[in-house]
Amino acid sequence: MTSQEIRSAFLEFFKSKEHLIVPSAPMVVKNDPTLMFTNAGMNQFKDYFLGNATPSCRRVADSQKCLRVSGKHNDLEEVGRDTYHHTMFEMLGNWSFGDYFKKEAIAWAWELLTGVFKIDKERMYATVFEGDKANGVAPDSEALELWKQFLPPSHIIYGNKKDNFWEMGDVGPCGPCTEVHVDMRSDAERAEVDGATLVNKGLPTVIEIWNLVFIQFNRKANGSLESLPAKHVDTGMGFERLCMLLQGKKSSYDTDVFQPTIAQIAALSGKKYGDSSECDVAMRVIADHLRAVSFSIADGQLPGNVKAGYVIRRILRRAVRYGFTFLGFNEPFICKLTSGLVAQMGEYFPELKAQESLIEKVIAEEEATFLRTLDTGIRLLDAEMEKLRREGKAQIDGKTAFVLYDTYGFPFDLTELMAREKGFTVDQKTFEQELSAQKDRSRNAAVVETGDWVEVKPCADFEFVGYDTCEAEACIVRYRKVKSKGKAFYQVALNVTPFYGESGGQHGDTGYLQSADERVEVLGTRKENNLTIHITAQLPKDVAAPLRAVVNAEKRTATANNHSATHLLHYALREVLGKHVEQKGSMVSSDGLRFDFSHFQKVTDAEIMQVEQLVNSLIRKNSIMVEHRAVPMKQARELGAIALFGEKYGDSVRVIRLGDSVELCGGTHVKATGQIGLFKVASEAAVSAGVRRIEAVTGEAAEQVLYSLQNIIRELAVFFHNTPNLVSAIKKTVDENADLQKQVERFVKERIATLKADMLSHAENNGEYRLVKTQMAIPPDIAKELAFQLRASAPDVVFVAAVVHDDKPVITLMLGDEIVKKGLNASLIVREAAKHIEGSGGGQPFFATAGGKNCDGLNASLQKIISLIDSKIGS
Repeated sequence: MTSQEIRSAFLEFFKSKEHLIVPSAPMVVKNDPTLMFTNAGMNQFKDYFLGNATPSCRRVADSQKCLRVSGKHNDLEEVGRDTYHHTMFEMLGNWSFGDYFKKEAIAWAWELLTGVFKIDKERMYATVFEGDKANGVAPDSEALELWKQFLPPSHIIYGNKKDNFWEMGDVGPCGPCTEVHVDMRSDAERAEVDGATLVNKGLPTVIEIWNLVFIQFNRKANGSLESLPAKHVDTGMGFERLCMLLQGKKSSYDTDVFQPTIAQIAALSGKKYGDSSECDVAMRVIADHLRAVSFSIADGQLPGNVKAGYVIRRILRRAVRYGFTFLGFNEPFICKLTSGLVAQMGEYFPELKAQESLIEKVIAEEEATFLRTLDTGIRLLDAEMEKLRREGKAQIDGKTAFVLYDTYGFPFDLTELMAREKGFTVDQKTFEQELSAQKDRSRNAAVVETGDWVEVKPCADFEFVGYDTCEAEACIVRYRKVKSKGKAFYQVALNVTPFYGESGGQHGDTGYLQSADERVEVLGTRKENNLTIHITAQLPKDVAAPLRAVVNAEKRTATANNHSATHLLHYALREVLGKHVEQKGSMVSSDGLRFDFSHFQKVTDAEIMQVEQLVNSLIRKNSIMVEHRAVPMKQARELGAIALFGEKYGDSVRVIRLGDSVELCGGTHVKATGQIGLFKVASEAAVSAGVRRIEAVTGEAAEQVLYSLQNIIRELAVFFHNTPNLVSAIKKTVDENADLQKQVERFVKERIATLKADMLSHAENNGEYRLVKTQMAIPPDIAKELAFQLRASAPDVVFVAAVVHDDKPVITLMLGDEIVKKGLNASLIVREAAKHIEGSGGGQPFFATAGGKNCDGLNASLQKIISLIDSKIGS
């Protein structure tokens, strides 16, 4: 079976078991603060397990795209080294939300694996939970008895809590699981060693292919378990592993999931897969990482420097580095593989096909940037090794290796490889200490202590009324205490709320909760999955008392103005620049808006003016906002609504029409466009390859921008004596200034030439070199020009300037070429001398500078430089 046939067979099987087949959720997670990426098939269904939402169908199945770069078996640096672990993978799964349980789940798993996929029954093993006395959980005898219908007792194995008890996190839904393992070894190997002894031992030929999780408990913050009112089934089967098994391969990289890409890599590199273990690892890394990066970009996550963006950049750079080091690629090449991936997977995942051009351009730009960074890193490493060689040392400091890793993307093994080639070793222990310290800093910064939810009143459904009102009568349903960075907050859930929780790029509301005799400030509001959480510094004295929830209406209005303006901006950009423009991200607050969009060149000033004019004309039309709530997606598309890639939409959606702009949106908006008042672009810039960003303001904030510009123009007019043609006057002054600058530069060059000749005539002859020193108050840029002119005409000269500039000590040192050849390094000498002025410095072997705080130390610095040069030349 081909991979496409395998995926289809799985979905068709569960469709026949009355499951609703749902599309994969985006791999990039939006409204869940606990996750950056979807890392399991169940992520999109968390609300059902947590009781925050009621499913429209109690049986579903899908193939979910997932990403894992840390945790058990998923360390990024190990992917590609073995034959079956991946960063991005598909998880085939079926779910029951309070419907069927263990009996059906196990029976259907057996039917699919043996009846449809024809897996040899004798090669199959099942593990069941052995129980946990500490938590009062008995062995899963029910699962054991169910498996005995299909497998002999020798093929059913008890597993411990680590392998056979699944938990969503430190707290939350959890339960025992049963895993299906398959022994892929040869008959001879199976006869020699019993497969049961190899289950969960890390052997790549005896692997887990399916995990059936029975969610029946809730883990509380104190570690105890309580039974859930409804029991659920959550299963996950690795698609790539299943393909490996059914296609008779020993590696998932040998299946038709990866081989087309690996063949492309081999053709581009001129190397053959299978000829070299190093090249094979590189090809596997690239084939795997191509998928992870491409799907992330398609889902709206671009490479960046923080959070999810940093993860994607790190994955892409690892692929580039393997291609650079082992396959000889020194120019962008991964971007050339995207078309093949789209052809292979674009039918089932249409977002790939729709975003193909963007994916290719973003990857190409990222590759080019990182290759330049690699080149810089290589030169720094070469310089470090050259310095160590002169000092008679043979080990690169671990801190230097960590700087190369952290700043230039050099993993330790690349530094080690390059060092070994030139006869150096690397201090691995110090490197690992630096890496561990960095991880500890990151971990400590992210530590959040979350208490258990305290239930106040039962509530089946939470209601949001914020589209219609900024106030509502409510009561607290549940709350919990959260500690972060030494501060304690409370998260409160109300049965009815007018507060909009941060999501879809829109900042959450602030306001207060008013009881009979008390007001509690709401500091912010956010969404956790579909639950609106109100953040407060304290709780009401009586948490069971009725409340009035009140939103800060002024901030809400300003935010709505900016959100509606983003819709008009999106429409205007598509009208002015073309229909290729698609939203790639946004931020909306009461202060302003930020809008990211696909476009492959800078937006010109003339185009920005056109966009502004069109948006403001739409505002002046005062179009009434037309809202369609809870309409099916098909109807929304018929209304002309634009859906955004990377967003997860439910069975029903909300459509917002503002004039000719029609979009799917869950945010708050103006009643009519005239409410926005005025729109003004503040800036336009690149975010990454193929993505631009516009920042803008509306209403009063836009007025303030115009007033500020007016004031600047008035001040300039006064400065130029209220000339009627201000632009011409400024241009004339600039041109005159440029002419004067040229005259000054000619004068300075003449003066430096005179000064150079005078200094050379008075240079001290110290035998091996001529010393030119000065403490004349000359600016650093003049000192540098003087130094370079001396170097060009006198290779045996040492030039030192130790001067006070702007009340601070400054040292300039230049070593002529003959002096550098004797093994002297200006950068090292300056660093030592700078200690006397309580400063630091550096530079190149022939030229370096230093600055400090202690002007009284300049004479000592000067003498230190001379003594260091004399001692080196004398030796």
